[in-house]
Amino acid sequence: MSDLLVWIDCEMTGLDLGRDALIEVACVVTDGELNQLDEGVDVVIKPPPEALEQMSQVVREMHTASALLETLSTGVTLAEAEALVLDYIKGHIPEPKRAPLCGNSIATDRSFIARDMPTVDAFLHYRMIDVSSVKELARRWYPRVYFAAPEKQGGHRALADITESIRELRYYRAAVFVAQPGPDSATARELAETISATAT
Repeated sequence: MSDLLVWIDCEMTGLDLGRDALIEVACVVTDGELNQLDEGVDVVIKPPPEALEQMSQVVREMHTASALLETLSTGVTLAEAEALVLDYIKGHIPEPKRAPLCGNSIATDRSFIARDMPTVDAFLHYRMIDVSSVKELARRWYPRVYFAAPEKQGGHRALADITESIRELRYYRAAVFVAQPGPDSATARELAETISATAT
């Protein structure tokens, strides 16, 4: 497994895999310390007319406010977008199945990627790092940390949302996770034994 992390965020016409379309995909690669290696790639995709017609008013207003809607007519095809994203990832991680997919509520994004960009999905490791999982645990175990988290202002554009997700994970790492280098091996083994002995 590579230490590099592949961050992806998608914008769609809705969340229904049966009828909604992918309209923007951004991808950024970071190192294990959450430092971006470059500016990433951001691709707007021209959707089929029927996907735009059935878009809900809430989603339409969201994509109008972000100015994404007005760019869709000049977007690329799904095939072109898939090639651009895959080429970007391969530029940093040449071997398949080496880097996990990261993001916020990333299972939703991965479902659309698996449907519309199967070569990208197949290239990524099956493991995922979901910032929203860390956030949910912090809400339960460290509520002060949760309520003090940086506010998100990405505005529902894919690349800005990735930047905020990376920043959010940096925050939770600093506020919740044990300071580096963490416990020594003996302490870690002792913790594991204690937890295993009390597991129900």
